[in-house]
Amino acid sequence: MKNVLITLLAAALMGAACATFVLWRGWYDISATGGHLQPVYDLLHLGMRRSVGFRAASMEVPALGAPEQVARGAACYRDHCEQCHGGPGVAPSAIGMSLEPLPGPLIDAARHWKPAELYWITRQGIKMTGMPGWELRLGDADLWALTAFVQHLPSLTPQAYRQAAQPGACPSASEACQAGACPEAPTADLAPLQPRNRDDAAQLALRQYACVACHRIPGVTGPQTDVGPPLSAWRRRERIAGRLPNTADALVRFIRDPQGIDPGTAMPDLGVTEPHARLMAEYLLKQD
Repeated sequence: MKNVLITLLAAALMGAACATFVLWRGWYDISATGGHLQPVYDLLHLGMRRSVGFRAASMEVPALGAPEQVARGAACYRDHCEQCHGGPGVAPSAIGMSLEPLPGPLIDAARHWKPAELYWITRQGIKMTGMPGWELRLGDADLWALTAFVQHLPSLTPQAYRQAAQPGACPSASEACQAGACPEAPTADLAPLQPRNRDDAAQLALRQYACVACHRIPGVTGPQTDVGPPLSAWRRRERIAGRLPNTADALVRFIRDPQGIDPGTAMPDLGVTEPHARLMAEYLLKQD
């Protein structure tokens, strides 16, 4: 038995060493046009299914299928899902068709995924697939409405799908804010944010609003970028953008309307809602 364990351990170490060498040499093609090797695709797909099933297993599913709920889900689908997944008689956009792995049609998704699993995927997204998580941008009612509509999709003809909803009827919280109509509820409240604690919620917001794409932020995983200044030791700063005192309220104002505070700043308006901006400010002001 001891020899068997030693052999298995040696084989595992050898496999890890070979994989590391292949990655280090750059031999594995990561291009979207190259696609995955079929065994890699199958392995990642299996891991995704098992991960989603495990995390959605204990989720309580509300009553689904009311006509008004399905209609709301149709509006949200047209605004946020159709560009990548298409619909009955409607092709995905060029962006959706260019992703790897390809986001497949959701016409038969209800046959392969349980409602709780569809909700979890829509809310949390899937790493390294291009599938975004909508947790911060759509309220819980809209996420369940999307789930109800995806379950309803197999019964829709192309004509019925086109009549189901008009585009633009389900803006996300960020889109509404950028249009000058930032909602206070349900999408802008903290209900969709259910991480373990407020620091986790703040880190999620800093990732989901792409702050980490330009800034190095303590505790937030992301690229080692220097596009914008690092956000470490924020509590030691005296002023924000040279114009505002370094207080929580002032930082919330700057996060939500950076160019209104400093017209010369390169920081764009990201459509951050008030509660999410307050989470970010609270977190940054802890950094010493």
